[in-house]
Amino acid sequence: MSSLESSRSLPNPTPCLSYWQRTTRGFQHLYENKDVPLPSRSPYVIVGSGIAGGLTAFELIEGGVKAEEIVILEAREAASGASSRNAGHVRPDAFRGFSAYSKVHGDEQALKIINNERLVLERVAQFTKKHNVGCDFHLTSTFDVCMTPEFAAYEAESLEAFKHAGGDTSHIKFYKGAEAEEKTRVPGAVAAYEWPAGSSHPAKLSQFLLAAVIAKGAKLFTFCPATEVKGQGPDSNLWNVHTSRGIITAEKVIHCTNAHAAQLLPQLEPYMRPNRAQAQSLVPVPAFSGAGILQSTYSLRYSLHHFYSLIQRQGDGTLVLGVSRSNPTLSPETIASRLSTDDSRFNDEIVQDALQSFGNLFPDYSYDATMHGEGLDHAWTGIIGMTTDSVPFVGAIESLPGQYICAGFNGHGMARIFTCAPGLAKLVLGANWTDTGLPECFQSSNERLSRLSEGDLPSIW
Repeated sequence: MSSLESSRSLPNPTPCLSYWQRTTRGFQHLYENKDVPLPSRSPYVIVGSGIAGGLTAFELIEGGVKAEEIVILEAREAASGASSRNAGHVRPDAFRGFSAYSKVHGDEQALKIINNERLVLERVAQFTKKHNVGCDFHLTSTFDVCMTPEFAAYEAESLEAFKHAGGDTSHIKFYKGAEAEEKTRVPGAVAAYEWPAGSSHPAKLSQFLLAAVIAKGAKLFTFCPATEVKGQGPDSNLWNVHTSRGIITAEKVIHCTNAHAAQLLPQLEPYMRPNRAQAQSLVPVPAFSGAGILQSTYSLRYSLHHFYSLIQRQGDGTLVLGVSRSNPTLSPETIASRLSTDDSRFNDEIVQDALQSFGNLFPDYSYDATMHGEGLDHAWTGIIGMTTDSVPFVGAIESLPGQYICAGFNGHGMARIFTCAPGLAKLVLGANWTDTGLPECFQSSNERLSRLSEGDLPSIW
């Protein structure tokens, strides 16, 4: 399946379950309104029930919209996409992406992108505390661990470029050599950077948002994929949202479909690419249990596109290990298969690579003496929405008045959604872009699409 073919497809109807989904099967709205007739009309229709869709609905209600005027459509069970399939990070980029962002968007926008991600961490921490969200949010620090001299040099250059442009580095700590190995517990670490970050149970966060808006009167319809959005005519400002269960007419349609955005918005097809990612959960051995539990999260990098991510849950100790999407140690067939929206099964080659690499990175995690129940627990896939300029599409769709988008998070949704979705809600309610506080390069516009049509740009992640 080619990237263009796979970029226009509905979510797979038979997905695998992630670790996060396996541990939240008791969510009472999991199959909400599965067999209830769809209403014929609603002022606001949000397509997608992940964190972006749920938070947009939450913010619209906070902004004065009557909850009863909001309908959320979901193709599968509640919050079944990337929001419930990620690796559990709430991890802002502190500086690494600056140089690459600058080449695409300029220094000013690159600074805004980095600063926005730092703000998102604060927003998630504030939101979960204010609303007492039971999503196991853990405010901690993260390590960028450089496993090769070449990548250590790349990071050092990015940091200097960031500082030279006026970026704040006061919250970043640097270690090298033996100190880096000691701080990170990774033998062979060439260097490491540490800064504030967090982790969470993303499915619980998604489900909290949905439960909150449903309790106020919003309606969620699961197993109701939207297949097309058509205008009623040149003299009408209404949109007919076609679904597998009928048509619902809306004044405003909000696309929170991430990697699947091009299904309903074909004009995005060349610029929005699905990318299948994979993660594994592991039950820790004694060296990583009890007092040995890892407090920080990790990005363990051999190069810009060859890396592993890691968190350890503070409650049950489960390790969640993510794998980069262009790992050169994988076969060409496995690398090519990432351009897909098929999240029905995991790839065993990726599992074996992840386990071997994890053992190399953390030799204390010995598989030779594992007891029954320790080690690999589960593997799953999720579909990431990648954009050709590496930033999301947020805002009004100029060619389709009354339609809006919040999608294309490039695998960094948890470092972006908590400013993007509130910003979008403000725009839907009539605010100007400057009121959102978002980087201008995030804005969805005809001018941006025209610029992107001039050629592909390098991916940041």
